[in-house]
Amino acid sequence: MLSDQEVAEANRLIDDLTALNSKPLGSAIGSRRLVAQYMSNSGAEVSFHKFHPQINQFHPLHFFSSPDSRRIEQNVSCALHGVNTVGIIRAPRGDGKEAIVLVTPFNSAKVNKNEALSLGIAYSVFSLLTRVPWLAKDVIWLVADSQFGEYAAVSAWLRDYHTPVFSGLGTIDAEMCPESNNLHGMEENHFTERTTYDGFKRAGTMAAALVVKVGDRAHQYEDSLSIYAEASNGQMPNLDLINTVNYLAVHRQGLRVKVEKLRSLLDMGWLETLGEMFELLGHYARSINPQLKFGIPAAEYIEGSATLASSLYYQALGVPTGPHGAFRDYQVDAITVEILPKVYTLGNKRQNDFLLRSGRLIEGVVQSVNNLLEKFHQSFFLYLLTSPSKFVSVGVYMIAFVLLVTPLPMVAASLFVNASNSDDSLNTEKPAPSATVADSAPLVTAYESSPLLSAANSSSLATTAGCITLSSWKWLYAAKKSFVVYLWGSVVSLLPYFICQIPNCTPTTSFIIWVLLSILSLVVMYMILASPFSDANNSRSQKEWAILKSVTMSAAFIGLCLMSIINFATAEIGGLLIVPMCLMAHPLKLDVKTRSLRTISRAACNLVLGIVGFPPVTFIVLKGAFEGYSSISVGDFWSWVESLWVWNSATYLYIGVVHLPSWVLCIHILFHHC
Repeated sequence: MLSDQEVAEANRLIDDLTALNSKPLGSAIGSRRLVAQYMSNSGAEVSFHKFHPQINQFHPLHFFSSPDSRRIEQNVSCALHGVNTVGIIRAPRGDGKEAIVLVTPFNSAKVNKNEALSLGIAYSVFSLLTRVPWLAKDVIWLVADSQFGEYAAVSAWLRDYHTPVFSGLGTIDAEMCPESNNLHGMEENHFTERTTYDGFKRAGTMAAALVVKVGDRAHQYEDSLSIYAEASNGQMPNLDLINTVNYLAVHRQGLRVKVEKLRSLLDMGWLETLGEMFELLGHYARSINPQLKFGIPAAEYIEGSATLASSLYYQALGVPTGPHGAFRDYQVDAITVEILPKVYTLGNKRQNDFLLRSGRLIEGVVQSVNNLLEKFHQSFFLYLLTSPSKFVSVGVYMIAFVLLVTPLPMVAASLFVNASNSDDSLNTEKPAPSATVADSAPLVTAYESSPLLSAANSSSLATTAGCITLSSWKWLYAAKKSFVVYLWGSVVSLLPYFICQIPNCTPTTSFIIWVLLSILSLVVMYMILASPFSDANNSRSQKEWAILKSVTMSAAFIGLCLMSIINFATAEIGGLLIVPMCLMAHPLKLDVKTRSLRTISRAACNLVLGIVGFPPVTFIVLKGAFEGYSSISVGDFWSWVESLWVWNSATYLYIGVVHLPSWVLCIHILFHHC
């Protein structure tokens, strides 16, 4: 178990790193050398990993590329680079096939107090693990150089770790920058007699990873721990990893564990009222039957709702909440733990206690993962957190999604059948001209009348068959319109790639250009591929809008189901907007003509849903509700969308390819000429 000896070593590292801040020249190289020296003195294998930052720019093919397929850009200077320091402990009781990863991000150019504390915590555990006899998995300590971002440093190391290199260059970026092997003289290991390796060192398959950080905001009452688990596109680590950290933090080290919440929901009056109603309902149920325990306190209901909304939002956003997200791209369970001290300024005694408790927590997690015979697989991978120890599993929230989208295909089928039957009845009620002539003609002999009757009958049958055939294939016109609109959605999704090439373009200007080009492309594509003049016969149908609505709901249902496979949270939130809009869509012309209370109410609801369902309006309304409307601009939507495509979030594709076309088709139905 971690003792005062390891804490004393960690304090020495913290003091040495803090002292380097007074030496601005060469402090980055000095801090890396210092960490490498401490790693080497503890008996670990030490190596350096040089990486180059990647330009975060929209490219459509990046949505479909694997994590290791991206190379350094041609226009990135080779002088601009970061250096990760990696230490590896070979397990005395292992075979080198599995490894546990500890990550501590720090800015090598200037190490602040919090980063020094996180390095001290990780080093105290790392130095202990070099001496324990029970270690059965290799331990990798990655000191990530975060001067270009925490995620970028971890992602670059993982990309090189999982990419085999058959040349002597060491990393996949070495082909672009051959000087990668020259790490500013770091190969001169004059500070230690131990070996520091210049090549890329690897261990076994990663069983789990833990990112350790010390927060810069103090908690008011006690030391606390924040857990961040969301990765790209709603991916989550196995729930057992979160449960392990939560149990050890609460029951072993007495830390207060927290997960992210939507703070604005905590002050919502309607949510507090709803929580009090559930609390009273629970008290009443227990008064009737003491065994009923479904009631919860109002405060706990509010906290759980805010946590659930935060978990759903960050999963739907598709953007990782920390550097742990890079591990999920390689199917490695990882979380970020941010330890928050009780007070911001720590004295010597308080700092020792903080390092001891935090170090023992990390030691317990490493020991728990070390004891596993297999990777985490027994618990859930799909879940929504309501607290650090409570969750909503996929088997529960999938029911809500199914109930939400089920009306779409049912109503679509009903509309199509009714529209087809009404058209068929109109065709059959019209008397055939040939039959009228035959009835009014004088009686002739069978020999004389047989050619005339046969010709009339054949003409009548041909006309009826043509009407039936035309009616049965009438949905193709609506399908063609829907296809053109969804094709236009793909074009709109690609437009930012060209807009980004415009130099010195502000977010507001970029958004306006995007809107204008989208409207222009819609008009051009609709007039060329789905012109109303190309199907004049179809425009005479009184139920054309019903068939178009049927096709729209079918396409929206397929899009939501496909999105639920990629990112369920995005499909859930998108369904809450798309499904009411599709079900309520009805031509305003017919509602205004009827002028009843029901039709006027439906028209008003359609107008509200049509306005709120437009993606920029939805963004502004939600941001204003949670953060206030004082500082909102239309450029904020462009900045938000830009963050989605930078992280290759599937939510961006959903907005452009599923949500926006469905909204356009619903607006087309509202203003249909009937």
